[in-house]
Amino acid sequence: MSAAEPGARAVPTETPLGRVRGLGASGEGAHHWWEERLSSIGLLLLLVWLIVSLLRMPALDFDSIRAWLAQPLAATPMLLLVFATFWHAKMGLLVIVEDYVHEEGGKLFWLVLINFFAVFAGALAAFCVLKIALGGSAD
Repeated sequence: MSAAEPGARAVPTETPLGRVRGLGASGEGAHHWWEERLSSIGLLLLLVWLIVSLLRMPALDFDSIRAWLAQPLAATPMLLLVFATFWHAKMGLLVIVEDYVHEEGGKLFWLVLINFFAVFAGALAAFCVLKIALGGSAD
């Protein structure tokens, strides 16, 4: 009986370790897991920076925030916080959709929508930070 005949068992060519190194169905599980963990750590550090910075400010009115964000050492971490927040949210939502939406059409719809939303919302938030930092008005 050859391997091409019905009922024939194929002999696995991979070792058990080789199958484990496949990292899951998509082959990117460990990389994605590390990206989520590292972005979580970065977000935590940036949020601590933001809270400490805001607590050290004399007032939280628009002029004080604008003067604070006009400093490069304030605007740069704020932009990093914006980008890291939307990147992390996008990764988490994509994992939820990939794991729990089983219909291919619906899955594709949600994956595209999440990606577009993350890019649009992140760009809008970055624009707002830059507008304030570069002296724009509240309008």
